[in-house]
Amino acid sequence: LFQRYFVERYKWMSEQVFAELFSLGQCLPGPTSTQVSFAIGTVKKGVLGGLLSGALFQYPGAVVMTVVGAGAAKWLTNPPGWLAGIVMGLSAVGVAMVASATKGMLMKLCNTNVTAIIGTLAAAAAIYWSEPWLFPLCIVIGFIVTNITDRKMDKTLKGSDGGVESLGFGMLGGGVLVGLWMAVLIAVLVLARTLYKDGDGPLNWFEVFYRIGSIIYGGGQVVLPMLLSDVVKKDNDGNELPNTWVTEQQFYAGLGAVQAMPGPLFNFSAYLGCIMAIKFKYPFILGAVLAWFGLFAPGVMLMFGVLPYWKRFRTWQIYRRGLTGMNAVGVGLILASVFKMTVDVYNLAPHKYAALCIGLFAFTAVDELKIFEPIVVIGGALLGLLSWGAKMH
Repeated sequence: LFQRYFVERYKWMSEQVFAELFSLGQCLPGPTSTQVSFAIGTVKKGVLGGLLSGALFQYPGAVVMTVVGAGAAKWLTNPPGWLAGIVMGLSAVGVAMVASATKGMLMKLCNTNVTAIIGTLAAAAAIYWSEPWLFPLCIVIGFIVTNITDRKMDKTLKGSDGGVESLGFGMLGGGVLVGLWMAVLIAVLVLARTLYKDGDGPLNWFEVFYRIGSIIYGGGQVVLPMLLSDVVKKDNDGNELPNTWVTEQQFYAGLGAVQAMPGPLFNFSAYLGCIMAIKFKYPFILGAVLAWFGLFAPGVMLMFGVLPYWKRFRTWQIYRRGLTGMNAVGVGLILASVFKMTVDVYNLAPHKYAALCIGLFAFTAVDELKIFEPIVVIGGALLGLLSWGAKMH
């Protein structure tokens, strides 16, 4: 969607620059879509532009999920049929819109035999495995493969900067940010394992989300298994412990809600933070802020920290040859998320076949008929409501 709006529609930057920012986000820990949203504003209007573009991308979903976690978590664990139908329709449309955008990126970034194979293998690996080391490994393999296959090609950067007007912080500021990210990570890891060992308080929550945000690569589908294992406490027999931060039922109910909301899937953290805070008698906003900032901050800090160096290494031949492979891997990972999200929506849908049909209609409406996206979203919600009313399969 970023590509469709900021490259094709508004011409804010060239296809090449967008592909490089996308690849840079894939190479860094944290939520790629969030990192790209901050980078888009930064290359146009500096640090303030980056903060504004990133915040505008995040806040609608973050605010809604905070409200959901504070006031509707119990309701969502057993939603009325009409609401489940609407959520199903919205979720199906959301997957269809991602699938349409992925199709466009596949045609542009996986348009050779080598890149098509790289993207397909990366997608298959991401579907089959979910280990956190898999994604950086795929990026490295893609980088190496196209450096070998394109070794005789001249990849010299030609033309203008393609819309790059700023890099945000200078190189000194970028280095300080990277150092700050590492210092905070070490501090919370040490405190959570010494003074606050086995605790259930705010620092323990922040440590979990900040640690996951610092080591995760890829999209929201990757972070979910890690969050589930950390916030849902179980004994050796698989039974939930009394001091579990979030119940499994609350976890999956919130997951169904966040898939129907605007913004990145990582906004799920605000919902989880609210539930944890309420359970342990803290203000719900404290839990939402700690969890949300904990998960997002590492990736954003690293993107701001690395951008000043990007303009220098983007001219290197070895980087430009490897960029083709890294982009192919990145698109493959998004393709995998489309398949995974389709399965998730199907499994969670109260009317499974109807959900598939809504997704199919939405894909055609967005990809071929070019209908304005908000209209498609509203249509999906109405079709979901109709599925409930008609008691469809």
